[in-house]
Amino acid sequence: MAEATPGLFTLTVPTGGGKTLASLAFALRHACKHELDRVIYAIPYTSIIEQTADVFRGVFVHLGEAVVEHHSSLAPEKETNATRLASENWDAPIVVTTTVQLFESLYAARTSRCRKLHNLVKSVIVLHEAQLLPPAHLRPILFSLDELMARYGATVVVSTATQPALKKRRGFRGLEACARELAPEPEGLRQRLRRVHIERLHDLDRSVAWDELADHLSREPRVLCIVDRRDAARDLYALLPEGTFHLSALMCPAHRSEVLAKIRAALDQAGQSVRVVSTQLVEAGVDLDFPVVYRAIAGLDSIAQAVGRCNREGGLELGRVVVFRAPQPPPRGLLSMAAGIGDRLLRQDLEDPLTLEAYDRYFRDLYWSKGDLDEGRIVSGVNSLLARSDCAFAFRTAAERFRLIQQEQNPILVPWGEASKIAAQIRAIAAAGRSLRGMMRRAQRWIVSVYPRTKAGLVQAGAASELVPGLLWLDDQHLYDRVTGLRADKLAEYAPQELIF
Repeated sequence: MAEATPGLFTLTVPTGGGKTLASLAFALRHACKHELDRVIYAIPYTSIIEQTADVFRGVFVHLGEAVVEHHSSLAPEKETNATRLASENWDAPIVVTTTVQLFESLYAARTSRCRKLHNLVKSVIVLHEAQLLPPAHLRPILFSLDELMARYGATVVVSTATQPALKKRRGFRGLEACARELAPEPEGLRQRLRRVHIERLHDLDRSVAWDELADHLSREPRVLCIVDRRDAARDLYALLPEGTFHLSALMCPAHRSEVLAKIRAALDQAGQSVRVVSTQLVEAGVDLDFPVVYRAIAGLDSIAQAVGRCNREGGLELGRVVVFRAPQPPPRGLLSMAAGIGDRLLRQDLEDPLTLEAYDRYFRDLYWSKGDLDEGRIVSGVNSLLARSDCAFAFRTAAERFRLIQQEQNPILVPWGEASKIAAQIRAIAAAGRSLRGMMRRAQRWIVSVYPRTKAGLVQAGAASELVPGLLWLDDQHLYDRVTGLRADKLAEYAPQELIF
């Protein structure tokens, strides 16, 4: 298929089936055949970018700095002046970046974010775990991909176990009408790579209490449990035996990396008990392999990702994935909507609920029920300006409206590892009036992002203070737990206004 003409391709392979290296192999051969310049590998989560980039470096170890990473959580020891410049310009044969960085750059109005866009011309763009593209901005995302393929010689590979039903929605300019599938017989491949049996706790008719769920998990020597809420992960962790691991976004990236390394080391030791409670950050590409996985009810794409953490290497005849209804519903919005659709579809096919047909029904229902796939009216704004002769495009308006991460996040530097040293260096550089750009990039690995209310509560209680404009330092080190991360819930008191809403 690498010799096929450039354009749109899909790669539909079950989790654990080798999509990462298969898509890279196609991209490289396709680029050589058609004299394309580079491969852009876009991944939704920073938690798996480093893992993917390290795999690529292992393949191309003899080529020096052929692979560069461009994301906020890059480890400082991996960055040199040359790689930093290459990542900011995407001037390298293989660039590993985030989905957010790719698409927000395409709609950006700032020089620093636009300086790399020329290098998308004649490139192969691989969208890894494409099912995580946000429905609220799906239309402008597809519009931009269509433009890159039609006018700039790019090839796009949509790589996922659960192909989103893009062609079922009207008005996508025929983007998927000519898509070519790279995997031979995707449904047959799914059957051959089937490694788990899916069970339903209480047939999903009632929720399970945390202490009851903890009892189920405690009886399993090796088990992963995935929930949708940070507080739920923390509460469940507290009920499990000593030695259980915890993962959530309330832990800074450096902290999470250390815990993941410990989990992998424990899994490599035969006979050692390994229990993990995590939010969904452990899904979508994190290479963990458990014989048993419990997953709170969610969308079929999330269930499929949980399946990918179970019997991943095929060491068992069939692993067990147990779906349960948590005491608390998923957060309102997209997660709640997806869980409702997933619940209904899981009840329809009790034998094998994760067929390709089921994924297609799931995404059609998810997109159609969403209704508006361009909340910022970005595509309609661009189309209305195409007929004008003065090129009066509202670039800044489009940039402000196109935000893949909707709710404002506030960064807090937390006391973990080298963070105290980083904080002192930031203060010194700021006092000297020098640029903080490089140091702020380094600080990302020790930052936790919180919502405005949490930030206000920490500052009001004197637990956090402004290090430099736009960045807080967590003064109360007792609020960063060595296991569960930031514990803003432990604040002794809140300002009265924080108790409203």
